[in-house]
Amino acid sequence: MIVSMTPFRISFFGGGTDYPTWYKLNGGSVISTTINKYCYITCRYLPPFFNHRHRVVYSRIENVMDASEIQHPSVRAVMKWLNWQKGIEIHHDGDLPARSGLGSSSSFTVGLFNALSALEGRLISNRELAAQAIHIEQEVIRENVGSQDQIAAAFGGFNKIDFKRDGSFDVTPIILPQDKKVALENNLMLFFTGLSRNASDIAKSKIANMENRFEELDRIRRMVDQAADILQNSSDMATDFGRLLDEGWQYKKQLSDQVSTPEIDEIYEAAKSAGAVGGKLMGAGGGGFMVFVVKPEFQERVRERLKHLIYVPFQFESSGSKIVLYQPNGLG
Repeated sequence: MIVSMTPFRISFFGGGTDYPTWYKLNGGSVISTTINKYCYITCRYLPPFFNHRHRVVYSRIENVMDASEIQHPSVRAVMKWLNWQKGIEIHHDGDLPARSGLGSSSSFTVGLFNALSALEGRLISNRELAAQAIHIEQEVIRENVGSQDQIAAAFGGFNKIDFKRDGSFDVTPIILPQDKKVALENNLMLFFTGLSRNASDIAKSKIANMENRFEELDRIRRMVDQAADILQNSSDMATDFGRLLDEGWQYKKQLSDQVSTPEIDEIYEAAKSAGAVGGKLMGAGGGGFMVFVVKPEFQERVRERLKHLIYVPFQFESSGSKIVLYQPNGLG
């Protein structure tokens, strides 16, 4: 039995410039962090005593004879890419719901690839893990997704990720003194809106509109360097970071009319009126989680104002996807 544990992520700046359609022409950059909320993938070889060859358990249960019959797109694609032949049982558990804007789909793909590779006795680097997940999601499944989530999930940590025109990427850790890191964590609040969305559909509308949004995307990309400077040098980091996040959210909404909704706009304005400096909706848009920069003295007021939403405390994490149980021959 193998168990992988792969973090979810919060993307602060640069989202949209991680789509190949953009960065292969212009380059791209993002700043994101992984958090201590995880996707767990458990897998084992399935003994030959059942009426099915493969069993996949997530929000549904699939028992099939051939991998091509599997409905879960990531499981089917990863097994196809690995040319998987042996009977397998795969279970998924998550700390947070799917389709919520925290990179859960990519965390699943990264975690599954990591677990199946370990089951075969292969240890792969975080760079290969990220690259394989990007290929599977963009070329095998043909999803309309960017490239930041897979890298964040594989590497872990608080990073600046640069996307080059040749398709390669660099991961540079954001180096912060411990007191500054804790201060930033203490000024962030994460809420679940309860609204679900199909990220691929929203991303498709963004991609179709990219050639008309050069100015907005270029400004979003330049915010990454501005944010890095704030983190290193600002005397009022929370305020400056929050204001830049607010500016970035205004630009993000211009990328597609599907990014925000009246309900999301209402939540955002309610948080700001209660004391939030700024914030944004996670992921492609349309629903899921929202993050806000809120100084500690205003946090209780914001929680009260958004009491109809689920507040999710979190901390930064730095491990990335890892194997937490390795018993390839079974437990014993």
